[in-house]
Amino acid sequence: MDNKRILAPQKDIIEVQNAIQVYSTLPSLNVYDLNSFCSAHKMLMKDLIPDAGKLRSKTVGIVKGSEITHIAPPAEMVKPLMNDLFDYIKKDKDIILLKSCVLHYELEFIHPFMDGNGRMGRLWQTLLLQQYSPVFEFLPVELIIKQRQAEYYKALSLSDKQGQSTLFIEFMLAVIDTALEDLLRTQTSQLTNSSRIGLYKEIAGSAPFTRQDYMRHFKEISAATASRDLKTAVDDKVLGKSGDKRTAVYVFV
Repeated sequence: MDNKRILAPQKDIIEVQNAIQVYSTLPSLNVYDLNSFCSAHKMLMKDLIPDAGKLRSKTVGIVKGSEITHIAPPAEMVKPLMNDLFDYIKKDKDIILLKSCVLHYELEFIHPFMDGNGRMGRLWQTLLLQQYSPVFEFLPVELIIKQRQAEYYKALSLSDKQGQSTLFIEFMLAVIDTALEDLLRTQTSQLTNSSRIGLYKEIAGSAPFTRQDYMRHFKEISAATASRDLKTAVDDKVLGKSGDKRTAVYVFV
């Protein structure tokens, strides 16, 4: 058999190789550290741009067609704005879901690098969401954004014109909700018990629920598996429990 090779532009090959390297090092990255953020950008954009990993030192604008859609803050403001942003995600009391969307929008607004800002925004939001729940490791948020790219850029543009991130946050929360629904529908049988519990926490919030409620969302698991999931979560103090057997009611601690 003849040897066959898949031919692709060198730039595309480098992008894939870099992305694989970045995602393989995710566990070692500190989502709350600006230096770690820059290190990830250096890996992601290696051999693609000359200043990979370095905050920009020039003023930039985003051009769509013949129209300038966004002028990023002056270069001298980038470092202070990034410090403020990382202080926000580290110290503010907003829930991580909300902070992840604000982070994504602000990275697009500040445009800290000459290139690769969109990819870094999506990557860092995913990394921050994983601090909220391990289930976000399985969510194809970036794929859904790619499928809804026109809406994504429209939400960014409208938020930019309004001077606030509300519309973009609403869009991203809808994307996350869609990703959760897709995961529930297609992957429930493949999830671990801790991942199912983490996913159900996003659904139940602080509301009490029963084993039957839990099973309505995970239709492919047996009653015995549901009971094991809940018992493990109670033993791990993730869930509180009142009542016994079929009358048991659970609530996330």
